[in-house]
Amino acid sequence: MMTTELKKRAAGEKEHTKSESLTEFLIEAIVEGGMAPGSKISEPELAKRFQVSRGPLREALMRVEGLGLIERIPHVGARVIQFSTEKLLELYAVREALEGMAARLAARNITEIELAGLETLLSTHSAHIDQVDGASYFHQQGDFDFHYRIIKASRNTQLVSLLCDELYHLLRMYRYQSPRAHSRPIEALEEHKFILQAIRDRDEELAEMLMRRHISGSRRLIEKQIQNEAQD
Repeated sequence: MMTTELKKRAAGEKEHTKSESLTEFLIEAIVEGGMAPGSKISEPELAKRFQVSRGPLREALMRVEGLGLIERIPHVGARVIQFSTEKLLELYAVREALEGMAARLAARNITEIELAGLETLLSTHSAHIDQVDGASYFHQQGDFDFHYRIIKASRNTQLVSLLCDELYHLLRMYRYQSPRAHSRPIEALEEHKFILQAIRDRDEELAEMLMRRHISGSRRLIEKQIQNEAQD
């Protein structure tokens, strides 16, 4: 017969599992636009929808807020974040610096197995990029995302935490919800190939320079699009 302590532990683990599942759902709903930017977060509605108690729900919301996908506004409450021009350009400025460093460290620390995996990944992207008009290339996540793998290969836990945990889903949200005019899949793929070659050659300086230039190019494209929209 289960003791009281074991029952409490089992119940706690169940609540934790619910919270993790809710966290994953909320992240994807926000990233993909299922929960619209600026929309208000209603705890009673979410608790009813998912048939969970407030405990695991609040834990999940705190995690999502920690990723920057939810913001709390005084006298308003919690809302899904909205991308402003300033926030977006700040995100790309941080990426340019930190991912450049990650590419440099990856050139130093990456394994042959990881290199082979990256080459296979880019071959897969190249084969499908025309069929899907670039969509799947930019919407890949985790191990299917070129940048994500480079960051992991840096072996720097602080960079991994900052880029893969805190900033990564913000970037994914932008990719999903931005106008297609902001994307350049063919050019980006070619730039990825040059970055990978520099990393394979263990050329740390070149790897960093190419990564920074790659992200800077994306930032300039966004700035140009914003300027065009302002003139229309």
